Amino acid sequence: MDPTTPTFNLKAVVQETGIKPDTLRAWERRYGLPEPDRTGGGHRLYSQRNIDTLHWLLARQEEGLSISRAVDLWRQLEGENQDPLSSPEYGLAESDSPQPLVIGEEVAAFRQRWIEACLGFNERGADQILAQGFALFPVEVVCLEVLQRGIREIGEGWYAGTVSVQQEHFASALVVRKLESLLSATPPPTRSGRILVAGTADEEHVIGQLIFQLLLRRKGWETVYLGASVPVQRLQESLDVVRPQLVVLTAQQLYTAATLQTMAAGLTAKGIPVTYAGRIFSITPAIRQRIAGHYLGDTLRQAVERVESLMHALSALPQVSPISAEYQASRIHFQSKSTAIQARMMIKMDRGDMQPSHLEMAGLNLTRSIHAALQLGDMGLMGGEMEWIQGLLHNFAVPEEFLNRFVLAYRDAAHDLLSAEGQPVLRWLDEICDTIASQEKMIE
Repeated sequence: MDPTTPTFNLKAVVQETGIKPDTLRAWERRYGLPEPDRTGGGHRLYSQRNIDTLHWLLARQEEGLSISRAVDLWRQLEGENQDPLSSPEYGLAESDSPQPLVIGEEVAAFRQRWIEACLGFNERGADQILAQGFALFPVEVVCLEVLQRGIREIGEGWYAGTVSVQQEHFASALVVRKLESLLSATPPPTRSGRILVAGTADEEHVIGQLIFQLLLRRKGWETVYLGASVPVQRLQESLDVVRPQLVVLTAQQLYTAATLQTMAAGLTAKGIPVTYAGRIFSITPAIRQRIAGHYLGDTLRQAVERVESLMHALSALPQVSPISAEYQASRIHFQSKSTAIQARMMIKMDRGDMQPSHLEMAGLNLTRSIHAALQLGDMGLMGGEMEWIQGLLHNFAVPEEFLNRFVLAYRDAAHDLLSAEGQPVLRWLDEICDTIASQEKMIE
């Protein structure tokens, strides 16, 4: 059958994907994906390609993208004359295709009930729902499809301004406690070789790490978990004691990816096999070219499979792209001037009603991201960071004018203090400010 032939009704698609009808209609209305046909009576009819498109979007969400960012990525690939479903980076492999049990309607219903309990600060109710889920479905299904996807949906709600930070923290704490209890109940390892799992310095996200090592332990592997935010200088001390066969490092943000780069380079130079994973490497694949290690994939299932493969036989490390001399010099120069730039920016900017502490935090975050981009050798990596900040400010009703004034003041301060060695930073700031000026002119 032609995969583009309209065959499936709405009920069949809901059953296959686990997406609620209202959500499916909202995606079609807001984003134009998927694009079903209509019967003479106006009822939706979907093709197999429509269903595959939804699986593709769900896979991107599992990697950490919001639905809007996932759609943007789909459109970008189409604009590059690529079929997203067969893209080398993002195509749906057979092993990635969700099974009915995993993303079926029943599991989706459990997830929604659990989310509602968390948002209502109902710890007892949330625990009861999970207990029912574990009685009905495999541990792996509940962890991946209820806990991981559920906490991601709650995080997207926070980003959109519909979920409070208190609700997000409450839910995250429940997940961590549940995963820790599951880990403590795993049987002794049955397979030889140790796997060390650690988050990079300043990386506070732990849920993905906990689920990852739980999946590995349930497959019989011995894991040693160092937790989040492991200082670079302390990692070696643990390695001398643990002597792992494989090290797994994780990072979710641009600046922690730069730290991971440093850690991976040091470990690889000592002959220690390094692997890595995290949301930032999925949404910004170019970073992988700078990491001396094996990338584990865009999903936890892929990561577990890749680790098992590497534990049996190590493959050659991918080629690492060198950092240009210009960027190396610029990083050192920018680091020496960054504190002064932030101080100068505070003086130059018309703060209006903005709290000085908020402005200072914005300056620190931008500085940290710029330093990371310089270390990774590409200021273009900042694009995703700026888009995320813009979206967050918009969703929390912070005027875009504030971000524009902030970037302009930061650019002026950088021009005052950076010399020719700072050209990569200055060029990027000038491009951002030119874009702002063009947008403001269009509004006028």
